[in-house]
Amino acid sequence: MRPDFPLPDTDWEPTREYWAAAARGELAVPRCDSCGAYAWYPRETCEACGQSSFTWTMMSGRGRLFAWTIVHHAFLPQFSDAVPYVPGLVALDEDPAVRIVTRIVDCEPERLTFDLPVRVVFRPLSFPGIDRTVTAPFFTPDAQ
Repeated sequence: MRPDFPLPDTDWEPTREYWAAAARGELAVPRCDSCGAYAWYPRETCEACGQSSFTWTMMSGRGRLFAWTIVHHAFLPQFSDAVPYVPGLVALDEDPAVRIVTRIVDCEPERLTFDLPVRVVFRPLSFPGIDRTVTAPFFTPDAQ
């Protein structure tokens, strides 16, 4: 196990650009150079056309809340300071089939509803006892 677990491995090739974009305050997803389909989660070949060339594309950062839960008990000790928190699945506006696993922030959990408009915000992700932080995309309700 990595000494900075559960922080994401920002050097892992398939998602390196995702985390680099987040560090710049941008949300990026790979898009097939052949057919234009988004490929989230990153894969070697496009599920739509079978080609293997992708370009990381900046997204608007807007979407809809697709699913969520409220975590009241930490399953890992590193999360004990965060409870309660709300992990969620956000369907991006550019393609609702692209769903980002994230944390919902700045909202009372009882206000969350299916299809709630949300927008990305970038925050430091850190855990007690780990000296490193990672800038991560979280989502918050969007007043539009």
